[in-house]
Amino acid sequence: MTSLFAQEIRLSKRHEEIVSQRLMLLQQMEDKFIDKNKEKASQMKAAETAFKRNLTLLTDIEAAEKSLQTRIHSIPSPELVSLETLYWASVEEYIPKWEQFLLGRAPYPIGVENENEAENTVQNEAQG
Repeated sequence: MTSLFAQEIRLSKRHEEIVSQRLMLLQQMEDKFIDKNKEKASQMKAAETAFKRNLTLLTDIEAAEKSLQTRIHSIPSPELVSLETLYWASVEEYIPKWEQFLLGRAPYPIGVENENEAENTVQNEAQG
């Protein structure tokens, strides 16, 4: 009977060890669960902050785009309109000369004028 009593004491101590170990493991599981929940909450907060930041950036980009579109479609300055008018008047003036050249009926229009001007300049300098 002494051996049964000794075995009972050993089993009781082993049972206490197992129960103690079980409680320790349950506490560790609970701690990990709490840590995971904190980490998840932190990630959710970071994601929400990033979403708000991205939304703000998108709004700023759209406002900048709208501002640029307004500038592009705004009325050009008078200087620009004047230059554009002079440019097209010059183009219209030279169209007949270039048209004849492109059709093969006349020499290169600009080169001929420049050569004549150069000859006149040389002749004027020789006389002067």
